[in-house]
Amino acid sequence: MRAPTRRTILASITGTLIASLALVGCSAGTASTDGGPDTTLTVGLLATPGNLDYTTTAGAAIPQALLYNVYEGLVKLDNEGTIIPLLAESWTVSDDGLVYDFVLNEGVTFSDGSPFTADSVKFSLERVKDNWTANGPAYLDPIAGIEAVTDTQARITLSTPSNGWLFNMTGPVGTMFTEAGISDLATAPVGTGPYTVSSFKTGDSLVLAANADYWGEAPYLTDVTLRYFTDATAQTNALLSGDINLISGISQFQLVDRFKSDADYQVFEGASTGEVTLSMNNASDAFSDVRVRQAVMYAIDRQAVMDTVSSGYGLLIGSMVPPTDPWYDASLADLYPFDPARAIELLTEAGSSDLTVAFKIPNLPYAVAGAQVVKAQLAEVGITAEVTPLEFPAVWLDEVFADHDYDLSLIMHSEPRDVSVFAAASYYAGYDSPAVMAKFAEADAADPAVYVELMKEATRTMAEEASANWLYLQPAISLADADLRGVPKNTPSLALDLSTITR
Repeated sequence: MRAPTRRTILASITGTLIASLALVGCSAGTASTDGGPDTTLTVGLLATPGNLDYTTTAGAAIPQALLYNVYEGLVKLDNEGTIIPLLAESWTVSDDGLVYDFVLNEGVTFSDGSPFTADSVKFSLERVKDNWTANGPAYLDPIAGIEAVTDTQARITLSTPSNGWLFNMTGPVGTMFTEAGISDLATAPVGTGPYTVSSFKTGDSLVLAANADYWGEAPYLTDVTLRYFTDATAQTNALLSGDINLISGISQFQLVDRFKSDADYQVFEGASTGEVTLSMNNASDAFSDVRVRQAVMYAIDRQAVMDTVSSGYGLLIGSMVPPTDPWYDASLADLYPFDPARAIELLTEAGSSDLTVAFKIPNLPYAVAGAQVVKAQLAEVGITAEVTPLEFPAVWLDEVFADHDYDLSLIMHSEPRDVSVFAAASYYAGYDSPAVMAKFAEADAADPAVYVELMKEATRTMAEEASANWLYLQPAISLADADLRGVPKNTPSLALDLSTITR
């Protein structure tokens, strides 16, 4: 039992007193009403999906909910970031690195009852090139051909060896679909996963139910509700009151130490792939000059931003590469030290001493808080940043991500190993360096022995040319009821994998 006085005390920490807590009895978690084990879970999240189609809608919110839960691929990432089999039982690779033969698990069906076969693999991967507009369709560019050898053997041939291709298959682009199931991806996903979508209310909740005909081991949780909050305080209060059982990726980091000392809760600290990024539109008039971008780098005290937004939790990185990637370069964190005087010199050289920029941010807590620090620091060097919060995801994705109608933004990029995507000239950052893109292509096709060094060269050039200001790496900290087990600690992929959670 949780003591009401303990709840009241903790609730006051967030600045909002929950008046009705005395009416709440036990944690929403340990037992069902009939005395059996509680197999339900309610998760509190902040970034809400605008729809359920991650083939055409960018962002992390949709794959967070659906990848590995509703949808599956041939392979997946475990919580340590290792590629493991999923729909593929096993695979072999030819000596020249071009031919991958996948042996598929037998007896797999989609949630609509249709069988999963090698034809499903061919259909799903071939449609990425022409039908996907979001979440990395270019990741499958190395594929030259896909063949259904038998119902349970799929052969994928690459045009050139690729060091990153199989890793990319663990993400959204590796999703397997049934031909009949793509008619309404935005509202009615059909996958092979352990859960199906029971209901979806935009901006409110997504309810998942255990797939009764799941081909693999049945998950412990039979019903999972993902509740979406626009306010981090309300999200935290919901955990304190027992309305939710888990916050995956807390944003109120100032509360972490308090939760650590409370036996009613658990605190999970792990590694993330979320680079909190001050994006500069390299193609805009304001930031087409590298000296102006470099001035912004020197003008921002990234430690101060991290202290303000995440109470000092996180890691200064200096590039779009987290420490879990083999080409991480810790020295890039020191490439642009906080030096307002140098920023002013560069702005003067570039003829941009009196610069006004459109600073469009998502209306998410970390972005709103971080933008205020950035705005104040830019003002100190003569840059006026006009901050406009935009509804996320819909409006931000339209104006900033799709239309590139901005000068500055502040957003967390969560997709793993996405630095080469960020470097593409067509991406919303507008960074245009054929040399860097050629280096990434060279690295991907290179002998594995030199792969890492070539990746380091490309990412260093991006940092030197100030293609963006990677402020810090978001910490992966989750809060949960004390009885939950198997809560994913790390976030190596976009997915919130629910299959491991028990009580």
